[in-house]
Amino acid sequence: MPGMQIWVDADACPVVIKEILYRVADRLELSVTLVANQGLRVPPSRFIRTVQVPSGADVADQEIVRLLNPGDLVVTGDIPLASDVLKKGGYALNPRGEFYTKDNIAQQLTMRAFMEELRSGGVDTGGPAAFNQSDRQSFANSLDRHLSKHHRKLA
Repeated sequence: MPGMQIWVDADACPVVIKEILYRVADRLELSVTLVANQGLRVPPSRFIRTVQVPSGADVADQEIVRLLNPGDLVVTGDIPLASDVLKKGGYALNPRGEFYTKDNIAQQLTMRAFMEELRSGGVDTGGPAAFNQSDRQSFANSLDRHLSKHHRKLA
């Protein structure tokens, strides 16, 4: 699929995931664009760029959805953004290596809303588990499988 790009919801993306994406960009000559509310330092590469958007709720998410093309991959842990990506024909992968799909996104949105309701009612729901080596490996494996299937340089 010529012109496929990887978009990164970069404000909350773990550094180790960004580093994997930087290596992939150069190795496969694949465009990786990081979108964030703050300035980012990235390695010098003609395949890696950043887009800084103004601060504000969902500004980076909206910019990613605006710019992405069907078939592009978005790396995000943001479930509403993943839903919008799927609606636009893109792929959404979270930093722990799990793809959001048309089959699982509704359930994830429902669970997110439920957890928000609990938190607003004063229930301490805890946070996500700490990001670990297993998550990093799962992400790398999922990304590799996806690119093997969808990126023409690997075919």
